[in-house]
Amino acid sequence: MSLRYHAAACQTAFDAPTHREEIEARTTRMLEMAEQAVVGYEPFFDVRLITFPEFAHAVPILDDVRGLRDTLAVEIPNAHITRYESLCRRLGCWIQTGTFLERSDDHPDVVFNTTVLVGPSGVESIYRKVNPWIPWEVHASPCDLDPEGDHFPVADTEIGRIGVGICYDWLFPEVTRELAFKGAEVLCRLSAYMDPWGATPPTDWWTLFNRARAAENTCYVVASNQGAAMRQYPPFSWPGGSMVVDYDGRVLAEASPGPGERVVVAPIDIASLRAARSRRLGHDTLAHHRPAAYTYPGRPGLPPTSHPITTASLRERIEASKGTLP
Repeated sequence: MSLRYHAAACQTAFDAPTHREEIEARTTRMLEMAEQAVVGYEPFFDVRLITFPEFAHAVPILDDVRGLRDTLAVEIPNAHITRYESLCRRLGCWIQTGTFLERSDDHPDVVFNTTVLVGPSGVESIYRKVNPWIPWEVHASPCDLDPEGDHFPVADTEIGRIGVGICYDWLFPEVTRELAFKGAEVLCRLSAYMDPWGATPPTDWWTLFNRARAAENTCYVVASNQGAAMRQYPPFSWPGGSMVVDYDGRVLAEASPGPGERVVVAPIDIASLRAARSRRLGHDTLAHHRPAAYTYPGRPGLPPTSHPITTASLRERIEASKGTLP
């Protein structure tokens, strides 16, 4: 398969579901969007990578772990993933699914915010959000449960090495640096990024961090954001602006800001990226990295937690962490 292809950053505009039984209809619509992207653009180019936003399957409408587990969380793998596998096999594409609220029998008191990379051969990687948007989200970070674990998978696929981060993850440069140093060439960003930190100035953090993470890691970024209206995802409004950025930080395609479904497509040239990484002597922040210069990674951060997480326990941990700062 060619290392030159197009990616489609898709945004959805669903009502927030109240029960897991509603996930099937959302999966059906995302499968339709994916097939339309691949088939509809086929006369012009090959769409091979498709991304969807955070919370595309289910929204954490409750701030109670037990309530989320009982009503919205699902196990992974599941029947929805099987449907993605079938489409990817038939169309020869890869889909970075919108996130699921995940429950696991191994961790009976937690909910994870999880996405799956699916390709023609099946599941390529499973990623659980390491940095939930605290203090609002009561999802668990896998790092809290297994501090020594490997939490940042990079899938080595026929269309390049693919990593992923979810929304708030991207405000931590360590996340995408870890992925880049593990070989990622395409970084998928799945977000439910709300106003005023969206796609328009003066606080257009959505665009700012997508471009910065692409340039500082010499990676493509394929970023899908929620396009839901405020009535669908209260209390926030969701600006969309899904985009594709090249490894020099150039925006190759972006959806106009505002609610609603959108699909934007742009070229991905892995061969060009690899040539640039090999050729460059300047502006190569991976090769120029000086790990011995930094002490902050060893500083205390958020203290360990007990489960189930509550918004009150999150605020206590944040205050404790603030107490360790200069």
